[in-house]
Amino acid sequence: MKKTRWLLYRCFLLVFVIELVSAREAFAQPAGLVTLIEGAKKEGRVVWYATLNINDSNALLSRFEQKYPFIKTELLRAGSEQLLNRILTEDSAGRSALDLVNLTTINALKKRGLLQAHRSSEFSAYPQPFKDAESYWATLYNIYYVIGYNPKMVPPKDAPKDWDDFLDPKWKGKIGMDQEEYEWYAATMRYWGKEKALKFHRALAKQGVQWNRGHTMISQLMAAGEFPLGIGYAHRIESMKKAGAPVEWIKTADPIFVTLSPVAVAAKARHPNAAKLLMDFILSKEAQLVLRNANRSSGRLDVEPLVPEMHPSKLKLAAIDPSVGEELSKYSKEFREIYFR
Repeated sequence: MKKTRWLLYRCFLLVFVIELVSAREAFAQPAGLVTLIEGAKKEGRVVWYATLNINDSNALLSRFEQKYPFIKTELLRAGSEQLLNRILTEDSAGRSALDLVNLTTINALKKRGLLQAHRSSEFSAYPQPFKDAESYWATLYNIYYVIGYNPKMVPPKDAPKDWDDFLDPKWKGKIGMDQEEYEWYAATMRYWGKEKALKFHRALAKQGVQWNRGHTMISQLMAAGEFPLGIGYAHRIESMKKAGAPVEWIKTADPIFVTLSPVAVAAKARHPNAAKLLMDFILSKEAQLVLRNANRSSGRLDVEPLVPEMHPSKLKLAAIDPSVGEELSKYSKEFREIYFR
């Protein structure tokens, strides 16, 4: 009898401790977060439309479900243009399914009233160029457009220091570029102004550019010695360097253009609390470290960059406004007229 009472007492004590810990955790959480969690529990589901590749997206969602096991996640992964068209089509048909969206051309949705503002608790870790001034979005990760080179073909002291150095006659026929470098072109037009940018691009078009498709291919061909210079992505070049490839990138370019990958809550989200909770999570330091381990560049100031040289304080960065995507057809036409006429 005494043994039975002792076991009951221990069980009671265990339940009491668990409840006490849960209460303390709830009390320690901000009131807004408690409200989101309670609302998300009732919704039980969240649908994310993303351009982030499927492996990285699933890695984040897996960690999210571990943290919030009462929410089931659903992912639709597609390219930027395909995703935008799907969202607009679904909305026109009155059957919008998305709760959270990750899309480069996010401002196209904002202008149509298809997003809702959510001032995430994580926003303070992001500098202003990497988040929306009206609290609609923040960048999930960044991509740096950089001048890359093969140090076996070009000694570091002789490598270009800035974009204008591409125009030096000695580099004629020795520069590799993506044949659809529309966003970088648009960024130069916005940053330098039309007159200066057009002058630069018309001069570069006479340099006998080596055209290929994709920045990974450009970096691979550069490492293979097909050409000594090219426009690449800093994170890709760093990854290749770790694997022993002879590639390097210029840190002195003014500016280094940065592509953002915004994430935002849908205006007509069926699971708004779960969507906000997921947005907060994927912008958190915990989730951003997951992306960093996948060789992504975080926009958070408290996440160490892939290499020390990539820290925002050490580079002249210029974030590309997501509104560029809305005029990309115009910029792509201009680009083709200059480089492929």
